[in-house]
Amino acid sequence: MAHQSLYRRYRPRRFGELRGQDHVVRVLRNAVRDDRVGHAYLFSGPRGTGKTSSARILAKALNCERPVDGEPCCECDSCLAVEAGTSFDVHELDAASNNGVDDIRELIERASLGTAGRRKVYILDEVHMLSRAAESALLKTLEEPPAHVVFVLATTDPQKVSATIRSRTQHLEFHLLPADELEAHVRWVVADAGLDVTEEGIEAVMHLAGGSARDALSALDQIAAGGVAPELVPLDDLVEGLIEADAGRALSAVAAAVQGGRDVRSITEELIAQLRDGFLSIVAPELVQLPDRRRPIVSAQGERLGLPATVRAMEVLGDVAVELRHTPDPRVLLDVAMVRLTRAETDSSPDALVTRLERLERAVASGAGSSGGGAAVAPPTPAPPPEPAAAAPGDRALRAGGRARLGSAISGGAPPQVAEAATATAQPAPVPPTPAPPAPAAAAPAAPESAPSGPAGGPSRDELTLAWADQILPGLPRAARAVLAAGRWVDTPDGVALAVPNEPHRVRSEQHRSELEAALARQFGDRPPAVTFVVDDDGAIPSRPTDGPPSVPSGGPATGPRGGPPPRTDRGGAPSAPDLDEAIDPADLVDAAPDDYLAPLDRLTQAFPGAELLDES
Repeated sequence: MAHQSLYRRYRPRRFGELRGQDHVVRVLRNAVRDDRVGHAYLFSGPRGTGKTSSARILAKALNCERPVDGEPCCECDSCLAVEAGTSFDVHELDAASNNGVDDIRELIERASLGTAGRRKVYILDEVHMLSRAAESALLKTLEEPPAHVVFVLATTDPQKVSATIRSRTQHLEFHLLPADELEAHVRWVVADAGLDVTEEGIEAVMHLAGGSARDALSALDQIAAGGVAPELVPLDDLVEGLIEADAGRALSAVAAAVQGGRDVRSITEELIAQLRDGFLSIVAPELVQLPDRRRPIVSAQGERLGLPATVRAMEVLGDVAVELRHTPDPRVLLDVAMVRLTRAETDSSPDALVTRLERLERAVASGAGSSGGGAAVAPPTPAPPPEPAAAAPGDRALRAGGRARLGSAISGGAPPQVAEAATATAQPAPVPPTPAPPAPAAAAPAAPESAPSGPAGGPSRDELTLAWADQILPGLPRAARAVLAAGRWVDTPDGVALAVPNEPHRVRSEQHRSELEAALARQFGDRPPAVTFVVDDDGAIPSRPTDGPPSVPSGGPATGPRGGPPPRTDRGGAPSAPDLDEAIDPADLVDAAPDDYLAPLDRLTQAFPGAELLDES
C-alpha cells in the first residue's frame, strides 16, 4: 500500500477530533443536533487550522444515516462516500482556479437539482479569489438557496470577501493552535504512528509549524523520514549580538546561517518572529507560543534587550523584509540592518538617537561616569575671572545679561551636556524683580572699591546700571519708560544721578519721578536712591570717577550721529527697535546739512567705482 502523508492519515473525521477549535465545534455540533443548520457558512482562518475538514465533517453529519448527538457515525455508506470523495451530496470547488462567472452559473444550475441524501453541501475553497462578476452571480442563490442546499465558503483572507457575501453567511473564525495543545497532538501522533523522533525533532516540528496543525504533521513527516531535525538558523547568536551591541557577532551569525543554505528572507522572518516572542514575554507572557524549554531562554533575551530596543529591531527588520523583494543583493540589506541595530552611532534616524540617549541615561543612573557615555556628576564650577577695573558699565551689564540667559537655559531643561558646560562657566541667573532684596549670589558683580556708593548706603551706580535695562525699566509704565529709557546712571559730586540728553528731556523726566522712585523701591527694598536728573551735555559727564582714563571705544567717544547721544542698544549690543509710544522732542530734531544729500545716480557711482552709465536708447 502506498504511503499516506500524516496530515491526510490523521485528518479529523468527527467534530470531537478537531484540535483547538472548540468554539467552532460547539456551534456546528449543536446546529446539527437541534436541526438548526444555516443555509450558508463562512469559515475563515490561517492555513492548516481545519476549515475544509470541518466542512466535510458537517456534510457527513447532515447526511449520516445514524448520527449521534450531532456527530457522524463514519461507518454508513454516506459517511464513507464523503470521506472517499465519491458522494453526490458533497461538491467541492476550488475558487482559486474556478473563479469565473460561468463556473458559478454551472454550480447554481446543479444546486437546483434533487439529491439522494437529505442535504446537498457545496464547499467553495479560497472564496476570496472569486471575480466580482462571479460573486454577483452567486449572491441571489446564496441569499435564498433551495431548502436542501447548504453552502460552506472557506477563505484565509476574509477581508477580501465582499461585504454582501459576508452578510449572507454565518461567519466562524478558526484560530492557530496553542503551543501546548499542538505539542500534545504531535506527541500523540508520534506515539500512535510508532515514529522514532527525538526531543530535538519535536522542538523543530513546533518551530516549523507556527501553530498550524497541518504544517506540524508535514514537518513531522519530514523529520521522521530523515531521522534528524532540519538544521535551524542560529537565531540565538543573532539576538545575543543585538543584546551585546556586537556587530561582529551578529554578522558572523548571519554568515553562518547563509552558508548553511538558508536564504536571507527566511532568516529575517524567523529573527522577527523570535524578537516578537521576546517582546510578548515582556508585555503579555501568556501569548508566547513556545515549548517549555525555549520559553525561559527567549524571555531572558527579551528582558536583556529591553522593550525599546526590541521594538526598534522589529521595525528595522520589517522594513528590510519589505525591501528584500526589490534588491539585487539581499545579503547587503541584512548586514546593514545588523550594523544599524548594534551601532547606533551609524544610524541617524530619530529612533537611533533615542536609543543613544537611553544608553546615556542608563549609564548615568548606574553611576558609570564618563565611561558610560555621560557624566554622572557635574564638574565643579570654577570661579569667574575678575573683571578689569577699567571695564565700562555697559560691558559688565552685557556679561551679566549673558550669564542670566545661560542660567535660564540651564534651569529650563537644557540637555545634560549643555547644562554641564554651562555650569562650568556661568554664574546662577539673576533673581527676577521681587519686593525682597536679591540674593547676593544672583546679584550683579560687586562694584570695585573705587566706585562710590549712593547716599545713605543706597545702591551704587554700577548696581543701578546693571539692573536698569533688565529689571527697572520693564517695571515702569509705558509712558514713563518711553521718556526715561534714554537716560543713563552717572556719578556726580552729590551722588548717583540719571543723566538725560538735554534740558527739555530733564523737565519731562521730572514728571515721572514718583513712578521711577516706586520702581527703585521695588528693586532695592529699604535702600532706594534719591532720584536726581541731570543733563548729559553730550557725554561730558564721566561714566565713573576717573581713577584712570575712562574706557572709550577705539573709534572715539561714545556719541551718536551729529555728535549727539549714543544710539540706544539692546542687551546684545544691537540697536534696539524704537518704542512706538516714545514721544519725540522737537528740540532733538536737527536739520540735515545740504551737502549731505546725494542724488540716486551719485550714490550708485560711489557704490560701484569705475562703472559707466549707459543710455538705454
